[in-house]
Formats: sequence, C-alpha cells, structure tokens
Amino acid sequence: MKINDTGRIGAYRTQQQHSEPRTNQASPKRRKDEVQFSAEAMELLGAARTEDPNRAERIDQLKKEVASGTYKVDAGKLAEKLLPFFGPGSSKE
Repeated sequence: MKINDTGRIGAYRTQQQHSEPRTNQASPKRRKDEVQFSAEAMELLGAARTEDPNRAERIDQLKKEVASGTYKVDAGKLAEKLLPFFGPGSSKE
C-alpha cells in the first residue's frame, strides 16, 4: 500500500513554477476610475441644497437624537409609508 502519492506534490510544484513568472512581471499601467456627473444631476444637487434652509438644522437635531438614543419612530406613520409596498397587488408570486 502506498501512503504518499508523489505525483500530487509534483503537480503542485509545476503549478507553482508556472505562476511565479507571472507575479514577477511588471503589471501594465492601470487606469484610474473616473466619475462624471451630468448637468441635470448637478442641478438637482444644487436644488436639494438650497431647497429648505431649516433642513441642516433638522438633520443635526436628528443626528443628536439618534446618537443619544432619544429618537423615537412613530410606528403609525411608518406603517402608512410602507403600506403601498405591501398592499394588494404588490406581492410577487
């Protein structure tokens, strides 16, 4: 009975020898990712920032409430907002 199969070790060494030259080769120059926003997107971004002057204050207040653990969710309002997604005809069968 043969316990060690030397063929398996040889196959590993062959694979290792083939992969080593690839790692030593200089990699081609990589292109940097680039993002471009359309004029419409920039317009919407500007409109969202100037829409409500009290928005920044409200966001800061909400952040403080969440951080301190005093923010409470109105379950009734949440259910009303979710109802159209779970109402009749919205299930995927």
